[in-house]
Amino acid sequence: MRIGELSRATGVAVPTIKYYVREGLLPAGRLTSPNQASYDEGHVRRLRLIRGLMDVGGLSVSVVREVLAAVDSPGESVHKVLGAAQLAITPPPTATPDGMEEARGKVVALIRRRGWRVELENPAVEALAVALATFQGIGRGEFEEIVDDYADACERVAAADLDWVGRNAEVDGMVETVVVGTVLGDAVLMAMRRLAHVEASARKYEQGPGQG
Repeated sequence: MRIGELSRATGVAVPTIKYYVREGLLPAGRLTSPNQASYDEGHVRRLRLIRGLMDVGGLSVSVVREVLAAVDSPGESVHKVLGAAQLAITPPPTATPDGMEEARGKVVALIRRRGWRVELENPAVEALAVALATFQGIGRGEFEEIVDDYADACERVAAADLDWVGRNAEVDGMVETVVVGTVLGDAVLMAMRRLAHVEASARKYEQGPGQG
């Protein structure tokens, strides 16, 4: 297909496609004449991935380039590639409440207790420590008593996520699914948690006819 057809197939403007090629995000098309190039389904998939990383993940061109480099690295495991994508869309926390050292120790203990193969430099580790320190700071440190219940639920969610991701045969399709699924999935998870709260509250506290 020509660049105009590629634009129509992906919804990405021609000047933007040319910009991605110049920036090294998108491979150049195969030259068919001095002024014409041909593109294929590989370009369509890569453009969708780029747009997913930028539009949904909110990543800059430089960060997208890093993620794509991981996708294109020969011999790189799927685990490593998906990890690079996940890290790219996980912003480091900005808050630093009191009690962070103790909270970090509790997060490390949780990771080891659960047997999670997680690098302690992962920004999600610090984000969880910030949350636990904040709970402690507002006098709600007892939340830690249910942190393993949260971990149980998150393990089930993560397994469902990866089953969904694995439906894509191509690695770049998996990366796109991780980015889109993480960003939008967080919104879905938050909304469903709110709905589940309503149901759980009704079951536990609502009094039906004749109940006291």
